[in-house]
Amino acid sequence: MTKTNTPAAAAAPAAPTRVVTGPRTRFSFCHIWEPKSVNGGDPKYSVSVLIPKDDTETVEKINAAIGTAYSEGEARLKGDDGTLPPLAALKTPLRDGDLERPEDPAYAGCWFLNANSDRAPGIVDAHAQPIRNPEEVYSGCYGRVSLTFYAFHMNGNRGIACGLNNIQKLRDGEPLGAILSAEEEFAGLADDGEEEFLK
Repeated sequence: MTKTNTPAAAAAPAAPTRVVTGPRTRFSFCHIWEPKSVNGGDPKYSVSVLIPKDDTETVEKINAAIGTAYSEGEARLKGDDGTLPPLAALKTPLRDGDLERPEDPAYAGCWFLNANSDRAPGIVDAHAQPIRNPEEVYSGCYGRVSLTFYAFHMNGNRGIACGLNNIQKLRDGEPLGAILSAEEEFAGLADDGEEEFLK
């Protein structure tokens, strides 16, 4: 009996509205382990994705995906009169950290966008192995994020939104918004006669 080799199935082509960011992406406002409600809305998993402005490859892919989401969502984006507003007139997710968050040094020199999902994202390490310890992935670490862009028209608002798919942590970073322990916060402070006061 002659053995034949069956060719392996080709990988499915990536959707044009799906983007995986570069490895220098930083995570902020991580709510990826438990969903959180914002302004009374339905609880969602979310993360703010910080992309260095010199990562032009990722930025170009995001802009292309936004353009595709706009084209694919024309029917949804049309107004009651049937007119389609230009993309520049709509709300889009990619924002300038230098302009919108000038007080936050973590956003300096970065583009950023907020991604969310009803479904918990898959979270893996540099070897694509699942991470199960919530303390390992936090606001401030670096890695890649898989995103999907889509058109929305809801409650009078229209634009392009960003969905959160999966996260890959690649390296640690300075925690953002870290909470100090009591030992760290009060270490080295003199009692300044407080012992006498407390007697």
